Amino acid sequence: MVSIRLRREGSSKRPRYRVVVADSRSPRDGRFIEVIGHYNPVTQPPTVKIDRERAENWMRKGAQPSGTVRRLMALSAKLSG
Repeated sequence: MVSIRLRREGSSKRPRYRVVVADSRSPRDGRFIEVIGHYNPVTQPPTVKIDRERAENWMRKGAQPSGTVRRLMALSAKLSG
């Protein structure tokens, strides 16, 4: 199964995340199919950038977003619209 989830990057105590499409069997920071956005919780306010068109395209193909990504997509839509 394909999932849309966060991939952690950044140094210790300075997390930064990429929103990726990955096989659900891959490790959190392992192999992925495509990067569709990023999230930085350290900035004030937190930075959220997700390519909604690519995310919706993957969801039409059956990809399941994680709970956190679902909330970030809602937040991103609220901030941009």
